[in-house]
Amino acid sequence: MLYTAAAPAADRTPSPLCQELQSRIDSLARVHRVPGAQLAVHTGTHTLSVHTGTADALTGTPFTADTAVPLGSVTKLGTAAAVLLLADDGDLDLDEPAAELLPEFRLLPEVTVRHLLSHTAGLPTGPDSDSAAGTTTTRYLSAVCTAQSALFPPGTGFSYSNAGYVAVGRIMSEVTGMTWQEALRAFLLEPLGIVPALLGDATPARPVATGHALNTATGLVRPAHQNLAPVEAPAGALLASAEDLVALGRAVIGRSTVLPASAAARMRRSEPAADPGALADSWGLGLALFQQDGRVWCGHDGNAQGTSCHLRAEPDSGVVVAFTGNAGGATALWRDLAADLTRLTGIRVPASPVTARRGHAVPLPECAGTYRNGGTEYAVKLDGAGTPTLSVDGDYPIPLVCYPDLSCDLVDPATGRHEPGGRFHRDPVTGTIDRLQISGRTARRTGTV
Repeated sequence: MLYTAAAPAADRTPSPLCQELQSRIDSLARVHRVPGAQLAVHTGTHTLSVHTGTADALTGTPFTADTAVPLGSVTKLGTAAAVLLLADDGDLDLDEPAAELLPEFRLLPEVTVRHLLSHTAGLPTGPDSDSAAGTTTTRYLSAVCTAQSALFPPGTGFSYSNAGYVAVGRIMSEVTGMTWQEALRAFLLEPLGIVPALLGDATPARPVATGHALNTATGLVRPAHQNLAPVEAPAGALLASAEDLVALGRAVIGRSTVLPASAAARMRRSEPAADPGALADSWGLGLALFQQDGRVWCGHDGNAQGTSCHLRAEPDSGVVVAFTGNAGGATALWRDLAADLTRLTGIRVPASPVTARRGHAVPLPECAGTYRNGGTEYAVKLDGAGTPTLSVDGDYPIPLVCYPDLSCDLVDPATGRHEPGGRFHRDPVTGTIDRLQISGRTARRTGTV
């Protein structure tokens, strides 16, 4: 289950480093109850690849190096790279209004292609996949592209949005005359040597993995159904292996002839006002940007139903690290593997954004209120001790810890562990708290509670 890819034959003999990486991924997959996982590390000269476990816990199908895993939002990186190729060829202008390409944006004339790629268009995230399952792209976009739904003026804030990438996929179709799937295959995947695999393929051209969920009552993992709506494909329908992600990562750091170095550099440039909060340190065009030891890494994270996939790439060294896992616990596995990479290789890959020390927690009673992003409602209430809690669409409230800079942590009620959650925002004119950003998604204040 271990070999060195894209390297001279002499390098294919398992090295002590590969053996140690294999041992760690085997062990961590058991600890985190992950049926199968892949890790690929391009050192700047060659690629080390290890994998473990099964692609489907029910059938016992082995996880191989070629197994394609539902990438979730890492798909957006591929969609953005294809758009940059079109822009590099002069087929579209990143700063032209989206309304000139899509009539659904006529009520939001200031939104540009660049805004859509960088999540700075002010669009809500879009309806959930079950609600979007039977709709068309036109109906989907018409429902979210309204002045009433806009979260902020384009280019003045950040809110992670699947709807923005639904629009980007439609723009690709308008410009090329192809479907999004056809354009992605022709312009990006096949030139990179990636065998295409997409959710909904009736007969996949390669082995694919199933996502898994943990049944807490029985302690068993069981296959999870992928429910991404067809209209959402440009935001999350791609399947790939860790080695495929290495190829994509090398492209976005200018180490591939498929994506011109100038186009890759445009993707990696931090966009104004693109403050993604807990998702990354900054954001480019389809790329999350992470600070580590004075260098800027780029990449993306993605979660489909029961999968967790991660890509990091560093332009100066050419190092690329890619991970896929087919269970929810794979996110924790990824973090542990990233720490092991530092110990074993000296490669310090940023598994999460830098979290600055923000001083002591402070009471923030003025944050209490209701906030909305499209159809999702966030309710912030104060408990009996005056501590704010967050409830999403009426779910169980989670304690919040607030800091002087208006950032906040989410507190796991079971363990007490703090996770960076996001921040509140003040209106620059009135000084009142008017927005809440949680996990990269911005919600506009609609009332008090």
